[in-house]
Amino acid sequence: MDLILWRHAEAEDVASSDLSRALTTRGRKQAQCTAKWLRARLPEDAIVLASPAVRTIQTAETLTDQYRVVREIAPNASANDVLEAAGWPGGIAQTVVIVGHQPTLGHVAARLLGDSDASWPVKKAGIWWIASRERDNGSHAVLRAAITPDLI
Repeated sequence: MDLILWRHAEAEDVASSDLSRALTTRGRKQAQCTAKWLRARLPEDAIVLASPAVRTIQTAETLTDQYRVVREIAPNASANDVLEAAGWPGGIAQTVVIVGHQPTLGHVAARLLGDSDASWPVKKAGIWWIASRERDNGSHAVLRAAITPDLI
């Protein structure tokens, strides 16, 4: 399974609620840039799961209109919530894209790649692409890519 953790792009600081914060103009450009990079690499059957926050939905929409909103991965979700939504390590699909938030995505990356409870930094609109690999002694997580819009 490939699990792609995609942090939402830059969003407004103030809105009527945290869930209603929208992308800024810069954020839309970040999301479009990252979506273009992803689109060239994703299989057609990839599943995209987005938090119910406006900023994550807007980020996901730069990639596709075929995404699912999953309330369990809203801001302040746990790493377990994200992994359950994606079906890690077997997967609800061969490739799952999670459009979510910090520090949750950083917790997922640290747990899978470093066996740590820390939260690693994931830059806005950044992607961590992690693959599950079966070896003789079980399942392992392997980093395939970590990239930010300014490097694309």
